[in-house]
Amino acid sequence: MIDLKNFFNDLTSVSAESWNKFSDLFEPRILKKGDYFISEGKIAKELGFLEDGIIRVFYRNDKGAEYNKHFFVNPCLIGGYSSLITNKPTKINQQALTNCTIRVAKYTDVQALYSTCPDIERASRILAEYYFVQKEQREIEIVLLDAEERYLIFQKQFPKLEQQIPQYHIASYLGITPTQLSRIRKRLSRG
Repeated sequence: MIDLKNFFNDLTSVSAESWNKFSDLFEPRILKKGDYFISEGKIAKELGFLEDGIIRVFYRNDKGAEYNKHFFVNPCLIGGYSSLITNKPTKINQQALTNCTIRVAKYTDVQALYSTCPDIERASRILAEYYFVQKEQREIEIVLLDAEERYLIFQKQFPKLEQQIPQYHIASYLGITPTQLSRIRKRLSRG
């Protein structure tokens, strides 16, 4: 498991002074299985670092159908990023699929550090760029790859997740039905 300090130092070097200011902003929090970090219709105010557990990111349409967009596992930041930036209600939900340990900071407090801690601002920019690339890659996968190729990418990206969460969540993430996922898994197991 990677902690918050190592996560940020892997992005760029962060001075001890900046790190102390930054880490002081984060408070521990527990999400129990089924709890939401953020839910649709709310304005995001907090940024979290997932220390342990699994969180799913999903949308819900007006008929109540859910579509999984992403899974968060350590190490990663969580939060309604678009809502944090725009200060408008989010359309996403982030729900704990397991009990989760997170560290949470107010986004405005993190932003306030940027003027005095350029290394924290740089790390935030690098992280935003990384998430932008990740989002673009995911969009390309959905449009250009077939379900089996997407499943193989899922297995590489989340090697232990398949044994920890219900298959219907994985099928939703892949944009297929649980029956289609079962057929793909059967086909791949036969070699």
